[in-house]
Amino acid sequence: MRGVRISGTTLARGGLAALSGLLSGYAALAVAELVSAAVRPEAGPVTAVGGAAIDRTPAPVKDWAIRNFGEDDKLVLQLGILATLAALGLVLGIVALRYRRIGSAGVLIFGVVGAAAAVSRPDSSGIADGLPSLVGALVGAALLYTLIGRLKTQHQTATQEAKDGSWDRRGFLLAASAAAVASTGAGALGRALNSRRGQDAVASRAGVLLPKPASAAAPIPAGAQLRVSGVSSFTTPSRTFYRVDTALVVPKVDATSWKLRIHGKGVKRPLTVTFQDLLDRELIERDITLTCVSNEVGGPYVGSARWIGVRLADLLREAGVKPPSRGGPADQLVARSVDGMTLGTPVEDVMDGRDAMLAVGMNGEPLSFVHGFPVRMVVPGLYGYVSACKWIEDIELTTFDDYDPYWVKRKWARKAPIKTQSRIDTPKPFARPKAGTVMVAGVAWAQHRGIERVEVRVDDGPWKTADLAAQATVDTWRQWSFPWKATPGGHTLTVRATDRTGAVQTEKRTGTIPDGASGWHSVVVTVD
Repeated sequence: MRGVRISGTTLARGGLAALSGLLSGYAALAVAELVSAAVRPEAGPVTAVGGAAIDRTPAPVKDWAIRNFGEDDKLVLQLGILATLAALGLVLGIVALRYRRIGSAGVLIFGVVGAAAAVSRPDSSGIADGLPSLVGALVGAALLYTLIGRLKTQHQTATQEAKDGSWDRRGFLLAASAAAVASTGAGALGRALNSRRGQDAVASRAGVLLPKPASAAAPIPAGAQLRVSGVSSFTTPSRTFYRVDTALVVPKVDATSWKLRIHGKGVKRPLTVTFQDLLDRELIERDITLTCVSNEVGGPYVGSARWIGVRLADLLREAGVKPPSRGGPADQLVARSVDGMTLGTPVEDVMDGRDAMLAVGMNGEPLSFVHGFPVRMVVPGLYGYVSACKWIEDIELTTFDDYDPYWVKRKWARKAPIKTQSRIDTPKPFARPKAGTVMVAGVAWAQHRGIERVEVRVDDGPWKTADLAAQATVDTWRQWSFPWKATPGGHTLTVRATDRTGAVQTEKRTGTIPDGASGWHSVVVTVD
């Protein structure tokens, strides 16, 4: 039985065919980037497909991605999309060597998929959003067809080709090199043009001078920040404040053209306000701790900042809105972001006297783009997915029965008050402290209720009361410390908190879905 012999020329042509598919995919993405500059950056195929993938990903998978990749989850998704496209490009190139038209048609199919994803996004501006993917795919398909043509034998029969392996080497190399250079140039130009689109927004932020608030935040008590190494700072710096959202491209909104509309059920006087309108109103300044519903027990997605903004309840009352407790027909406030995200907040909570606001500043500066510039919602006591709409542009009053916002459609709870939680910041898990007095310390939070007591347990011993730092307000976290007389060996340290309603943090462990994680936080250490 004879073995099948594959010549070196055949292998080389197969490799170059795969390279042709890769170059065609690269060209398609580069041209799409350039075309998106004429449409809008969010219409690019990677962003559109990535956004569509996020929208269709089951909540448990999203939660897993946040737990494992944190704020890099979007980067991982984009790299995954690019890797998948690269692999498909290699396959289509090899297919095209034998079936030239089918391989080229495959590139077009992926362009159609990208276009469909772009026009189906919640923030789509219409059919024009499909142009980047379609034009890019046309260029990629034409390039693949051309390059494969250079690998085909010119004016020879298949028998002659098999004998001498003749093909247009020079033509292929010239075409491939030209395509690579042109694609790189198109991609670079597209990125530059897309970057310029955000320059007006950057300039508008640079020109913001936050007015002095009519109601300033009380000074942070001197004892609110413990002098214990390893404890989270009472005020989280803006640059390290957690970010959890679905935006693959951070929206850059020009504050000079930004507007917010308030309308819907029970709105007697619909309002449209500009950014300057908000700055001209009475501003409040408050220290408020925010928590993400995706925060696992002991997790990092919680932070405290000093926010400045306009009371949301004042705007709603100006529009004639009444809470349900006073006969208002709307029990849900739906906030919409410029990227199409929708969040549903109980109207009663917004208007019950808490410092719910449309924030324009964070830690003494205008909001950064990643944290929602020019305006975002902040509602103490509620998880972010029902209260912290960034890049907000629309508020509709409706009911929970009539409308399910983004996360509710994905089986998260409609209402989400933050659960009483506590965390050990120091010592870290698997630390090896020396025997003697070891300071165990961390933070506890129960926004809009406040922390009354924190207790620490060593192994299976009795609960012992920790020392509490000063409480700034009931809307901020509270630091705590416990001097532990550590003895050699392995130990488990556990913490629990009690809020000011008398409710003790539950031991029962639950995941983050559907309304936030619960359970006691523990760390295991070895004392030397």
